[in-house]
Amino acid sequence: MESINKRLMSFIDKTPNAYYCVDNLRHNLIENGFEELYESEPWINLKECGKYFVTRNDSSLIAFKMSEKKEKVGFNIISAHADSPSFSIKPNPEMFDSNYMKLNINGYGGMINYSWLDRPLSLAGRVVTLKDGIYTKQLVNINKDLLVIPSQAIHINREVNEKNSLNHQVDMLPIISLSNDRKLEYIIRENLSKSGEDVDKICDYDLYLYNRDKAKYVGLNDEFILAPRLDDLASLLPAFTSFVEADNTNSINVLCAFNNEEIGSLTVQGADSTFLIDTLTRIASASDINLLVALHNTVVISADNAHAMHPNAVSKNDPTNKVLLNNGVVIKHHTNYTTDAVTSSLFKGICDYAKIPYQDFACRADMKCGATMGGISQSHVGVDSIDIGLPQLAMHSTNETIGSKDVFYMYKSLLEFYNSTIIKEKNKIRILHK
Repeated sequence: MESINKRLMSFIDKTPNAYYCVDNLRHNLIENGFEELYESEPWINLKECGKYFVTRNDSSLIAFKMSEKKEKVGFNIISAHADSPSFSIKPNPEMFDSNYMKLNINGYGGMINYSWLDRPLSLAGRVVTLKDGIYTKQLVNINKDLLVIPSQAIHINREVNEKNSLNHQVDMLPIISLSNDRKLEYIIRENLSKSGEDVDKICDYDLYLYNRDKAKYVGLNDEFILAPRLDDLASLLPAFTSFVEADNTNSINVLCAFNNEEIGSLTVQGADSTFLIDTLTRIASASDINLLVALHNTVVISADNAHAMHPNAVSKNDPTNKVLLNNGVVIKHHTNYTTDAVTSSLFKGICDYAKIPYQDFACRADMKCGATMGGISQSHVGVDSIDIGLPQLAMHSTNETIGSKDVFYMYKSLLEFYNSTIIKEKNKIRILHK
């Protein structure tokens, strides 16, 4: 349990956004013997039990392990998302006003605004450079406490505790300096030069603010983990770990890390794109597998965190389905989710076999639930699916809280899923455990 928590906290600390998430996963896969494939090239003769991965637009990744068999083989798929709510940096962002250099921003996703105030912040993402007529994509992380969004003192804003409406264009602009002699382009160029990169021109960028607080244990007995970006790295990291460690040669195991879930997934690399079905189609074509039969034998787990019962807002929970920290993986039930009686039963059977606790989530009937990647992906890949997640508090805050036992529960349940073979025969389903 301690090991998976340390891996999660280390992963969060070095993963400021989706670009770095995919880059970190990519390096880990290569270290574990996976071969990188490219969408710009044909995939020919994928090997039995071969290990592969492909990325799209530097910010989404799909990895897969081939099986030994081709007849009636299915895909065991887990999808999670690599992005978190944040603020993107606009073009021409410098604003020198009243002796402060500020950066102009856009909101990215449904963040809790006030949680970003008075935090050590910096910038990370992707830049496009030009040298000798060649455009190059490069990752940039300004590894220092670079910015802060200061709150207004209570003496200035007397209603701060009664009204906390924050306007992105007015109240959420981060300050970076008291001088205007070093623009963002200079800071990026300086960062690239430290890495030995010499460029003629910085053409454009996809840069985001990130909270530099470190992941840590909290609580009398270290019951909690407090960290930025737990939604959804706290589900993605145990899913990735279980994927790498699983040893199932009867099914094709697939892991998806999608970008842009927080803004609706409707991007070329998001869950609401053809990335997954394109990849599955190419796998089937390159290995002489009947894709339609394989999809029939497929189950998708959408792993995106769930709301735990809040200690100071118990009345906002469903009266008979209260989700508790450190009480196991959450199975999410709602019309917005893909969970049905069949997939819920299968996942509960997997958890029972692995001796892992689970709990059911349902939203109050008079409240709305958010959508997840599960339903979005199903519009492109029509397969049996279930929505699960880790219970957490303060979802979409810049610092979120989970139970320190639940990461292990998620890891063990997903490892058992990857090591299982699901066989569908007319109206009956069997799970073959390794």
